[in-house]
Amino acid sequence: MNILVTGGAGYIGSILVPTLLAEGHKVTVIDNFMYNQTPLLDCCWNPGLTIIRGDVRDTKLLAEQMKKADVILPLACLTGAPLCVREPHNARAINYDAVKTISDMKSASQLMIFPSTNSGYGIGQEGIHCDEDTPLCPVSMYGKLKVDIEKYILDKGAAVTFRFATVFGISPRMRLDLLVNDFTYRAVVDRAMVIFEPHFKRNYLHVRDAARVFIHAIRNYDKMKGKPYNVGLSDANLNKEELCKVIQKHIPQFTFVVSPIGEDPDKRNYVVSNKKIEATGYKTTVSLDEGIKELIKGYQVIRRNQFANV
Repeated sequence: MNILVTGGAGYIGSILVPTLLAEGHKVTVIDNFMYNQTPLLDCCWNPGLTIIRGDVRDTKLLAEQMKKADVILPLACLTGAPLCVREPHNARAINYDAVKTISDMKSASQLMIFPSTNSGYGIGQEGIHCDEDTPLCPVSMYGKLKVDIEKYILDKGAAVTFRFATVFGISPRMRLDLLVNDFTYRAVVDRAMVIFEPHFKRNYLHVRDAARVFIHAIRNYDKMKGKPYNVGLSDANLNKEELCKVIQKHIPQFTFVVSPIGEDPDKRNYVVSNKKIEATGYKTTVSLDEGIKELIKGYQVIRRNQFANV
């Protein structure tokens, strides 16, 4: 298949694109390389890969490349609440308008798989798992844009959407601002940290499993299309204090202090059910413990500089 991946050099994209190439697909990536990292260099030998340094807000470019595509994966995004607050106009143009343009231009025969976020659940109810029928109540601009564009896409009935858990793990386009990645980095480098509002819960997903689920959806598109799916580790609905204790198992020298004063600017707090995607035959393969071990090794290589969306 010919697959178009916007934002294909991003955190998930730089894992997904080599995976698609290994499956024998031809892949075209549109990315503006805004973080000045160098993902996909190790794929440039592959004749099946085309890289276009461009912007998804360029409608003419999108139209030209979409004509050639059997599958469209719109990954390009200003990801994370802080970045969207800082750049609201760009966030709207990239996270909503550009995806809407892709959805509107897509033909009936083309497959479209869109990565949304379970951030849309906002603040859940104690002890109740959020499933795909749970009302969405995002608490950030980032979450709201994702929820709004997902609704637009699903109302048309011609796409699969994934409500990704908080992603973690090593990627060629690394991010240190994601929660597991951040906490593990602090444990490796600083050996100590202070956490606020430790009861806030999230679900987690390894970046390689985030890439694998696109392959699963391509193979099972007809039975999955028109529906949203939560995607995460079903045994990893953890609050921040619990996460720190898991990291502590791997780095015993790591200490953390729970502060009774201070607020976390990210107010998300929910637990998630992933039963719907699991019922289609998809299973995650990388545990939280395995991902933390991987991060500890990776942090012997990198230090905090450009590896964040902040």
